[in-house]
Amino acid sequence: MTETGNVRIEHDLLGNRELSSAAYYGVHTLRAVENFPITGQAIASCPELIRALAGIKKAAALSNCELGVLSPERSAAICQACDEVLAGRWHDQFVVDVIQGGAGTSTNMNANEVIANRALELMGHAKGQFQYLHPNEHVNFGQSTNDVYPTAVKVALWHDTHCFLEAMSHLRGALSSKAEAFQAFLKMGRTQLQDAVPMTLGQEFHTYVVMLQADEAVVRAAQELLCEINLGGTAIGTGITAHPDYAALVTRRLREITGMPVFGAADLICATQDCGAFVSLSGALKRAASRLSKISNDLRLLASGPRAGFQEIELPAVQAGSSIMPGKVNPVIPEVVNQVAFEVIGNDVTVTMAAEAGQLQLNAFEPVIAHALFKSLHHLTRACRVLADACVSGITADRIQLRNTVVHSVGIVTALNPYIGYANATEIAQAAFHNGSSVYDEALARGLLTREQLDEILQPETLTRPAPLDHELLRD
Repeated sequence: MTETGNVRIEHDLLGNRELSSAAYYGVHTLRAVENFPITGQAIASCPELIRALAGIKKAAALSNCELGVLSPERSAAICQACDEVLAGRWHDQFVVDVIQGGAGTSTNMNANEVIANRALELMGHAKGQFQYLHPNEHVNFGQSTNDVYPTAVKVALWHDTHCFLEAMSHLRGALSSKAEAFQAFLKMGRTQLQDAVPMTLGQEFHTYVVMLQADEAVVRAAQELLCEINLGGTAIGTGITAHPDYAALVTRRLREITGMPVFGAADLICATQDCGAFVSLSGALKRAASRLSKISNDLRLLASGPRAGFQEIELPAVQAGSSIMPGKVNPVIPEVVNQVAFEVIGNDVTVTMAAEAGQLQLNAFEPVIAHALFKSLHHLTRACRVLADACVSGITADRIQLRNTVVHSVGIVTALNPYIGYANATEIAQAAFHNGSSVYDEALARGLLTREQLDEILQPETLTRPAPLDHELLRD
């Protein structure tokens, strides 16, 4: 390395390149920036990934020092540089694109160079004086991109999944509050967008609570799969260039640094090429996204109108809905959640195809898998919080409108089936529909049931949950 003014020269197998003397990254990172101008989004946009890389490099330096294959001076400098990255410093130096060829090699090189150059400064040397501490020979000692990168992705995803689970719980709490508030609000349930049988609005919202609770359990189970790592496997899982005791020691150190309950895979060769944990997490996120989208569809439909639609609930107004129609307000919050769900479902296809495309001892497409999963988690996390805070928490219900839909619906005739039979119930339903009358009045007019009997059968408590049948009135 030579340095002149504001420029330093670094060398790699392809030749010499100039870098800014202020840059902590090196020649390998520079070439990657030039080679992969794909998304315009640097890996620094995923801060948990950068912290995960720093945690791994620190765990490796501590382990290699303990095993006697890295000097205490170099280990201390590397660890201090990693601590700075863990604290949020130097993230702007992680500049390679999130989508890159090479199975993540450019990301690993970027981390090695930034940590090495900062460690050199801490040792009293200039950036690029790699004869004192080298990015690959010391920062990357006993490692390969093929065990560092997937481990870093798993650590980062594990932390981001925690954030998503917290957001899901927050949304579930908002929905639960509405379920409780609306518990006594009688309304018509619908199947295939047609009147079905009565229920309460509280029951409807409680369904969403149960859905999210189930999805949280599935996401949590997928999160646990991320804890199995291949660190110490190096290039293909055989552990070449690593100390025999390194894999177990570095895994323990990483567990201490990150707080994540990582453990070494039983077969590191299998773990190095397998992307099953990523596929499982992606599938869990797709499931959650489809549920969130379904809930958003329901909210939009129940709030449709407000005069010509369902008009059963009112979503909080957050912005004007039209540049031409004065006073129009649109359900923009559920709409944005729908769009996030569409994206996540598409990301799941990307993850599935990339995982399937792995060949032999390595999957070269982990960068796009990571990018897709980080996007899904980040966007779903924000979508849950926006839906909870800007929509669900402010929902109100029109109790009169809800009850009127029950009174004027022919759907309640289903409750009369056990007492008057399907044929009579069908006749009453048709008559009520054509005459614009109620099921109650039509049944009473035909003398099939008395007023007292109808009042008993059609009371809300009977209509919205299982209840004992009056055996004296049941048809033979």
